[in-house]
Amino acid sequence: MIPKVFREVIDLGDGREISIETGKLAKQAHGAVVVQSGKCMILCTVVSNYEQKDLDFLPLTVDYREKFAASGRYPGGFFKREARPSDGEVLTMRLVDRVLRPLFPKDYHSETQVMIQLMSHDEDVMPDAMAGLAASAAIQLSDFPFECAISEARVGRVNGEFIINPTRAQLEGSDIDMMIGASADSVMMVEGEMKEISEEEMTEAIKFAHEHIKVQCAAQLRLAEAFGKKETREYPAEREDADLEKKVYDMAYDKVYAIAQAGSAKHERSAAFSEIKDSIKATFSEEELADFGELVSKYYRKAEKSAVRDLTLNEGLRLDGRKTSDIRPIWCEVDYLPSVHGSAIFTRGETQALATVTLGTSREANKIDMPSYEGEETFYLHYNFPPFCTGEARPIRGTSRREVGHGNLAQRALKGMVPADCPYTVRVVSEVLESNGSSSMATVCAGTMAMMDAGIQMKKPVSGIAMGLISDSASGKYAVLSDILGDEDHLGDMDFKVTGTADGITACQMDIKVKGLGYEILVAALKQARDGRLHILDKLTEAIAAPREDVKPYAPKMVTVRIPNEYIGALIGPGGKVIQELQKVTGCTIVINEDPVTEEGIVEILGTGQEGIDAVLAKIDSLTFKPEVGSVYEVKVIKMLDFGAVVEYTDAPGNETLLHVSELAWERTENVTDVVNMGDVFDVKFIGFDPRTKKDKVSRKALLPKPEGYKERPPRDDSRSGSRDRDNRGRDNRGRDDRNSRDRDRKRD
Repeated sequence: MIPKVFREVIDLGDGREISIETGKLAKQAHGAVVVQSGKCMILCTVVSNYEQKDLDFLPLTVDYREKFAASGRYPGGFFKREARPSDGEVLTMRLVDRVLRPLFPKDYHSETQVMIQLMSHDEDVMPDAMAGLAASAAIQLSDFPFECAISEARVGRVNGEFIINPTRAQLEGSDIDMMIGASADSVMMVEGEMKEISEEEMTEAIKFAHEHIKVQCAAQLRLAEAFGKKETREYPAEREDADLEKKVYDMAYDKVYAIAQAGSAKHERSAAFSEIKDSIKATFSEEELADFGELVSKYYRKAEKSAVRDLTLNEGLRLDGRKTSDIRPIWCEVDYLPSVHGSAIFTRGETQALATVTLGTSREANKIDMPSYEGEETFYLHYNFPPFCTGEARPIRGTSRREVGHGNLAQRALKGMVPADCPYTVRVVSEVLESNGSSSMATVCAGTMAMMDAGIQMKKPVSGIAMGLISDSASGKYAVLSDILGDEDHLGDMDFKVTGTADGITACQMDIKVKGLGYEILVAALKQARDGRLHILDKLTEAIAAPREDVKPYAPKMVTVRIPNEYIGALIGPGGKVIQELQKVTGCTIVINEDPVTEEGIVEILGTGQEGIDAVLAKIDSLTFKPEVGSVYEVKVIKMLDFGAVVEYTDAPGNETLLHVSELAWERTENVTDVVNMGDVFDVKFIGFDPRTKKDKVSRKALLPKPEGYKERPPRDDSRSGSRDRDNRGRDNRGRDDRNSRDRDRKRD
């Protein structure tokens, strides 16, 4: 018996719908929904254990996976089973986690798991745009302590018109690709890439998405009401002590304020704050610390946060002595590493990134093999954040989700500035060597300079900046902070990263921690970010004003040529013999792809030496050589025959043809050697193709003056030829007649 199913439908306003359904699947989960649009179906389940963990944070895991069966495919690789998540899946996990996590109570520490699975795929639906909706809808059906319903939506803009949750095909013609996460009241998360749009245009896109998200949040509430809203579970509240909190606050606030006001470096400041904390703890006995020492640490952190925020709001000063719009000192250097294809160092205050660029062929493209998308990237960026960059020692256990996310942001910031005709596959790697605030934006800046150092003809340089916000709803005061420190990231109400050229925004990532942030504050923050970006851009262009005209001498040079489809096999050779020998002799890498539209062969030649590249090009010219009627070519005699000479085109070695004895000279030639010999080099004229043999016809005599008194031989008389044929037939008939006569004679005998 099929259980009762509850369903809500969301109208996207253009004929498309999203449905949310519950009651049929995964009923032992604390909340489960199936979200569907077209043929795309996502199953989301949520479970949270009832016992509290002894932790000071929420152990929340958001997991998003795409099943290959959803698109009727097998997983690639040797093991035919889905394994570790792809970068695309990790990025979707981060998008959902960043919106959900702040909405759980600060004192809720039960292990919580949100599992989102793509079960059925539709080419016209991008599933990541519905993952946040699915997660929130499932939580609304549970008994979790969760503040309010949220949803996420993608915004595109085609021909000036905004589109909600566009298809992948629509995104190709869009100048905006943004994901917005929000509740009905407040925008909470923004991430995306743009084609040099203005701050006002970005704000309009956010507003457009928010209106649709409000509708999606209302649908979740209706579904929960119809299903039967559960009572929120009770859980042990964290221990609180108001008197102790006031005591710690009184002891800490003024001292912290004074240190913050003095302006100091990260380690010096951290040591001073630690001394204050230790001095406060020293006022308690060992028994008291054993009883409520954790509360003392907690209340100290609150006092420290309050003092630092007040300093900024009251005096416009920050922890390192800067004013709100000041950018830390910057120094840059390019061509730092002697053997890489391109490199650059970007240092801003206590944040430093070293970027390298490697150039390759299409063979080095980053292959993307997901159930929802198959393709490749010829520009990609990897970001590494080792523990020493923050003065820590900890084990490295693979690439973290944070590294994937920060690398993706920097990649999206830069990729639009790589010209469409760039022949290379470009890999940028950022090594973060120091970190105290926005290493991802340092990566963008270092990546820009490294690419220009490598000779990539970027359309425009790109810079990035991390911004913060401190606000007080009671007084209405707020301060927008340019180029935030790591500490300011944690204590602020909003942190957002913006990248762009001098003409507009190329990417952004924003997390808003306060409710009801006004759009006027957002626009003000974005415009202050623009001033900071332009300041940083000036520093980059001081280090390297424009891309180098060519790649480094030791970097590979790339030449791309197209050949007709029928010559691909000849270039490869039997078993790859021709291309392998050519690569061995020239020292070049040769990659052949087929244009899916024209079916031409696209040949990529990558080599450090021009001689090797020229040798490959000469071989291709030789293989694809087609002489033109009436043109003159230089040839060399490579073989002597009784009826002519075999000659090879000197500009196309390997291409040979017969120079018939009748085309050697105007005079009658008895012996070929009377005119030419082995190894002779001379010009011939291409006069077409022999209709009988279908082979080239070339002539030496066509380039020589006719001898005086020369008479052309009369053309063959076809009518006489026809008579001879008839005569032959007559002779044949006579032969048969004679044979019959002889037979008759033998019979008479």
